[in-house]
Amino acid sequence: QVQLVESGGGLVQAGGSLRLSCAASGRTFSMDPWGWFRQAPGKEREFVASARSRGIITDYADAVKGRFTISKDNAKNTGFLQMNSLKPEDTAVYYCASWSGRTYDKNSPGYWGQGTQVTVSS
Repeated sequence: QVQLVESGGGLVQAGGSLRLSCAASGRTFSMDPWGWFRQAPGKEREFVASARSRGIITDYADAVKGRFTISKDNAKNTGFLQMNSLKPEDTAVYYCASWSGRTYDKNSPGYWGQGTQVTVSS
């Protein structure tokens, strides 16, 4: 059974930082390619960031470019999303996702975590 488990969400003031973690487990699951999505209240889930080729290729949504950084500890099969200069509009449930074993199609991962809430107050 493949599992992705997020942690690190919480409440932070605008301008602050948070680091989300995504721990992968199950079989010999490598996670890659993998990434993050988010869903704000009343909105559709949207792409945030992804990493492919063991992190050599990264992609970011325009809304987070320059503020968020995706990274991974390959030895621990754990991914991270460092979020800096947070804005109230970043408030959402953040989901870890993986395209492991599948052709990378940005909006169609094969595996999802359960999500972690990030709330940014103004």
